[in-house]
Amino acid sequence: MSLPASDPELDSAPGRQMGLGQSTALVVGTIIGVGVFSLPYSLAGFGPISLVAMAIGSVAAIAFALLFAALSHRMPADGGLYAYSRTAFGNGVGFANAWSYWIDACAGNAAIAVGWVFYVEHFVNKGGHTGVSILIALACLWIPAALNLTGVRTVGEFQVVTTVLKFIPLLFLATVGLFFVQAGNFTPWNTSGDSSVSAIGGAMAICLFTYLGVETAAVAAARVRDPRRNIPRATVLGTLSAAVVYMLSLTAVFGIVPASSLSLGENKDSYAVAANSILGGSWPGDLVAAAVVISGLGASNGWTMICAEMPRAAADDRLFPSAFIRTNRHGAPFVGILASAVLASVAVVVSFLGTDGATVFTTLVLMTGITAAIPFGFSALAQISWRIRDRRLGITAHFVRDIAVAVVSLAASIAFIYYSRNNGDSWYVVWGPFLMAGIALLLGVPIYLAQRAHMVAPPPVPDHE
Repeated sequence: MSLPASDPELDSAPGRQMGLGQSTALVVGTIIGVGVFSLPYSLAGFGPISLVAMAIGSVAAIAFALLFAALSHRMPADGGLYAYSRTAFGNGVGFANAWSYWIDACAGNAAIAVGWVFYVEHFVNKGGHTGVSILIALACLWIPAALNLTGVRTVGEFQVVTTVLKFIPLLFLATVGLFFVQAGNFTPWNTSGDSSVSAIGGAMAICLFTYLGVETAAVAAARVRDPRRNIPRATVLGTLSAAVVYMLSLTAVFGIVPASSLSLGENKDSYAVAANSILGGSWPGDLVAAAVVISGLGASNGWTMICAEMPRAAADDRLFPSAFIRTNRHGAPFVGILASAVLASVAVVVSFLGTDGATVFTTLVLMTGITAAIPFGFSALAQISWRIRDRRLGITAHFVRDIAVAVVSLAASIAFIYYSRNNGDSWYVVWGPFLMAGIALLLGVPIYLAQRAHMVAPPPVPDHE
């Protein structure tokens, strides 16, 4: 349902407590989780050529941010991506996008938990015992779930604090770290054994994962004050901030930590290793690892909120079971919070069995990319469809800009899916992301069939302003 630009009664309601600052913190906090801190280790199979992939991924992320900024200004609807596809293409497509995004959010939260383990184990479980690693990952899921059950005000405040803390190590490496870069550490440039194009494509799918979150302010529209104004601003500001520190800090890490040590599977906590190399001793790495641990909790906190908001929005339109609308005394949609935490926990446990941490993280990352690319791509298609309609009605303001951004976003979504194959000798590992995504999407079929008779008609396409 579309929300008005500013309604004092709505804006003062308990559920609508995030202004521009907290909305931007939600975007930054969900984009910058532990993904970027685990990237050098996850990209070890490709080498420093991954920096090219990150640059391309940054351009794609900015295109997505501009896309969602334009769509949220036109239609500041609860559910964001789901609402755009449903309004443009009907309930069937809307359900598929809502389900896909919910799976994406749950799997993304599981990936955050696995990446979080790398830095928690900087302090404990240094032997990497699988059972303990699973328990650590589950803590990353259930602590934020408990926090979300206390209400959106607590979530927003916690998000601001953790966003500030996570920026400290990134800004340090993005500035001071650049003075310690050694050109020799960028060789070998491509460690994949494949062509440069294939290496960049494979690395880009992983890099794009670190930008998931550009859409979160739009998804949580019901929680944002003055959504028509604040959502576009938060989306663009948050994404640009993340893009700058991503490129600079990742360049510093690859230039400080030799590619050869990364390719051998060493230095999982590569940002901590880089900090130790700059300042000497082990205390700098301890501080960085501690900041990443806090960062991971902040990211999981934001994603847990999103995991509950998407099914709640779909349930309001009767596309999802009505249980997702139920709230506790704090106004928190507890069914969505608990169901999402359970699904993410299952994904963590299943993924950890029989494989190593890096493969778990990468597989979950790529699965998340596939399930995110579907609603991202349909959002781009909705924008193209609406802007062509506008042009026929004689509304041409910003037509070229909006179409160009939507086309780039659509192309990036397709590439996101195409390059989401994993590295490995086993077919299960290589195609694991597609198998996991496919099974998760099929689980939505009985839900759709059960809800189909209860769905209400989508709203009309809002006019362009």
